[in-house]
Amino acid sequence: QVQLVESGGGLVQAGGSLRLSCAASIRTFSTYGMGWFRQAPGKEREFVAGITRYGRPAYYADFVKGRFTISRDNAKNTVYLQMDSLEPEDTAVYYCAARNQMVPTTTLYNYWGQGTQVTVSS
Repeated sequence: QVQLVESGGGLVQAGGSLRLSCAASIRTFSTYGMGWFRQAPGKEREFVAGITRYGRPAYYADFVKGRFTISRDNAKNTVYLQMDSLEPEDTAVYYCAARNQMVPTTTLYNYWGQGTQVTVSS
């Protein structure tokens, strides 16, 4: 059974940083594309960043380019999202997702985590 478990969320002031982690219990993790999404109250879930099974290239939503960095460690079955220069608009529940072979920028992923709350205060 595949499980994705996010961690690292919390409360941070504007301009601060957080690093999210997603631990995956996928035997063939290195064959999966991984993505990070977020969902704010009253809004649809949106793509934030994605990374191929090889670790590159990576893809980013325009609103996070230059501020967020996605990376992965296939030896640890873990994907990360380094978030810098956080803004109050980044407040949302952040989810990681996994899809075999591919890295969609839509919600067409096979597996999802439960999410971790990120709150950015002004």
